Amino acid sequence: MTHPYFEKARHPRILAHRGLATPPGESMPVWENTAAAFAAAHAAGVEYIETDCRVTADGDVVLFHDATLSRLLGDDRAIADVRTSELAHLLSPYGGLLTVAEMLEMFPETRFNIDVKTDAAAPALGPIIARHAHRVLLTSFSDVRRARAVDAVLAAGAAIRPATSAGQQTMIRVRVLSALRLSPARLLQGIDALQIPERFGVVRVLTPGLIAAAHRLGVEVHVWTINDADDMRGLVANGVDGIVTDRAELAVQALS
Repeated sequence: MTHPYFEKARHPRILAHRGLATPPGESMPVWENTAAAFAAAHAAGVEYIETDCRVTADGDVVLFHDATLSRLLGDDRAIADVRTSELAHLLSPYGGLLTVAEMLEMFPETRFNIDVKTDAAAPALGPIIARHAHRVLLTSFSDVRRARAVDAVLAAGAAIRPATSAGQQTMIRVRVLSALRLSPARLLQGIDALQIPERFGVVRVLTPGLIAAAHRLGVEVHVWTINDADDMRGLVANGVDGIVTDRAELAVQALS
């Protein structure tokens, strides 16, 4: 059965990677995973936004990709050691900090793909997402962390489980089984999407066999991170269901 996360939405899926940030060098920058980046993605016409979450020193689940402030702000402190109010102040010139709860309230029609970056975030997400499970997909490189987050949402009283994408170890096993022409049915129980790169180093992850195996089990295949219009169209022509992109406005034009 198709999860409500995918129902009544355009296909192929366009997932705005961390929203729609401005390119480097802009005079008024909008950074990834901020309120302004999400507003820009929404204005571009996308139905899905991909994002990441971590927990601050106050226990708030906020949207932030990196473990530290180093890449964006030149500050080596971990997000887990920064107070929410200070993080909000630091990000205010660049688009504005969002908690997961604020994101869900501010964008009530948008569907979110949330990468759970830390173990601490998994249980904390439960009561936040419970009312919104129909429009949230939870994922993580860790299959264990992903499962804990899903369990936390159900334990908080969600009417249905959120959609979910396989973690790294599951993806590796599915890739191997598809190459051997063996069914990954057991591995993909409870999985709604495989979200993968085209390649991992010299190894090609996305193959016709993997797409076919996933589709036989009703599982979508989404590929990240694709920023060229011709590449987007080529992947969709070959059966890919979703494109994760930094160029959401380009994807809407290319795949409309």
